[in-house]
Order: sequence, then C-alpha cells, then structure tokens
Amino acid sequence: MSGLTISNLGYSYGTKRALDGVTFSVPAGRFCALLGPNGAGKSTLFALLTRLFTTREGKITVAGHDLARAPRAALARIGVVFQQPTLDLDLTVQRNLLYFAALHGLSGREAAERAEAALDRLGMAERAGEKARALNGGHRRRMEIARALIHRPDILLLDEPTVGLDAATRAAITDHVHSLAAEDGLTVLWATHLTDEVRPDDQLVILHKGRVLSDGPAGTDVTRRFLELTGETA
Repeated sequence: MSGLTISNLGYSYGTKRALDGVTFSVPAGRFCALLGPNGAGKSTLFALLTRLFTTREGKITVAGHDLARAPRAALARIGVVFQQPTLDLDLTVQRNLLYFAALHGLSGREAAERAEAALDRLGMAERAGEKARALNGGHRRRMEIARALIHRPDILLLDEPTVGLDAATRAAITDHVHSLAAEDGLTVLWATHLTDEVRPDDQLVILHKGRVLSDGPAGTDVTRRFLELTGETA
C-alpha cells in the first residue's frame, strides 16, 4: 500500500484553529493538487505530514505505516520539497545530493548512481558539478526534487514548489512532477494556490480556513469551482 491517508486531522495554534477534521486519501500513483489560498492550512498540514509538528487529533497513514506509531518507517517512504529552499549553496549539485543520501544510509557507488539517476530524471545531469549558488530558481527547484527522490520514496510532498518562478519554469516543473506520478507510480501531494497548476485529470482537494471543502476529480473549470467554494477574489 503506497498511498497517503489523512483522517480527521486537527491542529490549533493556541486558540486559533489551523486544521479542523481534515480527511482525504491519495491513492498510489496519483497526482493530488492541494489547492487553497494563503493561510488555508496547507503548510500546517505539511508540517504534520513531516513530523515538524505533532497532534493527537486524527491519523496519518503513509504507505501503510501509521505516522504516529511508526514515524521512522513512515518518514522513510516520504520525499519532501518545502516552500523555503533548503540547499547548501556552497556545495555542488552532486554533493548536495550525496549528503542527503548519507542521511538515508546510502553511500559509495549506490549513492552516486542514485544521484546520477535522479538528476538525469529531472534534466539536471549536466549540472552535477556546478555549485548550487550558480543555479537559477528553476534549476534549484529541480535539484531539490531530485534530492527528494534519491531514497526512492513512495510519496512526494511539495509545498508551494513554484513560488517565485516565472510561468514557463512553473509549467516545466509541474510537467516533470506529473510525469513522475504517471510513469513511475509515485504518489504526489502538490500544495498550491495557483489554479493553473492543476490538470483536469488530477485529484483536487480544496482546503479553506483549515477545512476540506471539496475532494474529487479536478475537471476543466478549477478556477470557478475554487472561487465559488472559498469566496475568494480572483
């Protein structure tokens, strides 16, 4: 079982309710867009999925592992790209990946082969020897995605991964991650506030003020549905 299941999840910052009864599942090999305006609770949800925060409200199951009861087994099946970059800018692209591989117990030839394969998958192989500082924003994001895949996770979590990038670069990265789900069977949860990053055949979960307003196929008019459900302005 390689999917992600979130059941009745809740979290509060003092008296402020950030998540309230959040429930949805993403099957194996599915691309799920988690769509919501800024402040909807997307980043709080990601903090819970990655154990940066913990809660007694609800349950998270990752590839068949209960995140609360077996956190190490669950987290080993997750790859994460956070909204804020987490690269060492003074290391080369390859060194960044090898360092991350070592954190997952990978070293030597196996780590080097996995780093090479991950970079090749994201169209970054020719930049392996460049320092991360020299890369533009789009290439840095591709590098972070490659790094997140080096331990061959079942589930890839991306929290607003295209923030600050131009439209063409956003589209290219979105295409790459969709292909990971379609061709490699990766389960993807892609958090965004941009409706143009959602494809008609994606699973779409609309999150607003900490609650799930809709969960189902995205369809062709995501923007209208989003505005109708949230009351946000375009």
